Amino acid sequence: MGIRMGSAQFMYNYQHALNNAYQNQAKLYEQADGSSIHRPSDNPMNYTKLLRSKVSDHENEQYRANVKAAASWMNNSDAVMIHMTDIMKTLEERSVSAADEHNSQVDCEAIYKEMFSNMQELISATNTQQGDRYLFAGQKDLTQPFSLSVDERERGLPKTLDRAQSNFFKPDSAGTNTKLVQMLTLEKDGETFYLDTETLNIYSKELIDTKYKDLLSLGYESITAAANAYDAARSAGTLDDLDSTFRQIFDDGTAEGKITDTNFKVSDYFDNQGCLTGGNTITGDGGTYTFTTVSQYIVSYNGDENLISMVKLNGATDPASDTVNSTGARMFGTDIFDDENSGNETSGTAMLNELLCVCSKTQAGDLKWMSSDGVTITDVSHSRLLVEETRIGARRQLYESVETMLEAHADNITEDINNVSGTDISRLATRLMELTTLYNMSLSMGGRILPQSLADYL
Repeated sequence: MGIRMGSAQFMYNYQHALNNAYQNQAKLYEQADGSSIHRPSDNPMNYTKLLRSKVSDHENEQYRANVKAAASWMNNSDAVMIHMTDIMKTLEERSVSAADEHNSQVDCEAIYKEMFSNMQELISATNTQQGDRYLFAGQKDLTQPFSLSVDERERGLPKTLDRAQSNFFKPDSAGTNTKLVQMLTLEKDGETFYLDTETLNIYSKELIDTKYKDLLSLGYESITAAANAYDAARSAGTLDDLDSTFRQIFDDGTAEGKITDTNFKVSDYFDNQGCLTGGNTITGDGGTYTFTTVSQYIVSYNGDENLISMVKLNGATDPASDTVNSTGARMFGTDIFDDENSGNETSGTAMLNELLCVCSKTQAGDLKWMSSDGVTITDVSHSRLLVEETRIGARRQLYESVETMLEAHADNITEDINNVSGTDISRLATRLMELTTLYNMSLSMGGRILPQSLADYL
């Protein structure tokens, strides 16, 4: 009985040791895939580090995918916008040609056809797609953003001030070459007047075109300063002491009058594209004025002004630096019909419609208008688009720099993972050979010394 118990214990110990050797060998075989950790029990501390590193690796992979998608989007946008700025530059050059006083009607018609063809090409470029998504439609990127009307419409005619006129009449709006500074054109008794929609002042065409220079020469830097000086002299009874030219400008009402509707808003008469929606007359100090209109084609924007963000770094999102696209208002700004003072929503096509107005004026042979308003509009439109194209280009370079950084960070994460869970292949191979040899020797010896049955043992 004692012998049997001793033999059973001996066999149990042998089998237990043999199984442990087999398990150790199996664990080493698992590490043949290059990882020393396959379950938390292998190394709890390193397993925690491994999980953290893998989370960082997944985040980095997603950010790199975002950056690549964003770079592709911006590369296409940048290429299209470079093409559009080239077209704008051509339109600017053609507007200067159209302003030549020696042009005949035939010349104007020829220039118009070329300019309108450029506009059609420009509008086509604004509808460029990447896959099935439109580049310049904001977040409504599955909808074609820009469309040109089939027929001409009656649109209000703005008076676009050049830099000198802006500084004198609207100094708060001047100082930039990427924003149109405008007034509304009015008519009364065959004469032309201009309405400042912010101050509600009405000025004569003569003052806007030439006479303001007389006030400048007398030392008045703005119409407000000149008007204040006139009012002060009138209150003091010293009008006779003023310069005769200065007095004449104000005495005959050339310099200032007002409309009677103190609640006036552009949106009461025009939509955000400038088309008439209400009455076409307005009452002022000098009587009843009629809004001047021009027949032209109209571009509509069907996208929105929401930018698409593609996050490129861990942490809080930053829409100011994570946006990858542009929109109508960003590329084509605002005008008097859809700016913050108009009461209308942003149209997204302001400068496109202003350029189509330039086309209509060229066709009509209005050389004087082209030499002032037309040249200013094309210059500001070109500058505005160029600034937005530069912004997209700079953003693209930023994403390319981030991509380089993320790739370096990915290498560091891979190194951390290898340090925590990597296997020393040469050491693993040696250890496997040792365990395999010992295991095989144990099997061979066990087969010799262990009885196969109780009968063999007896």
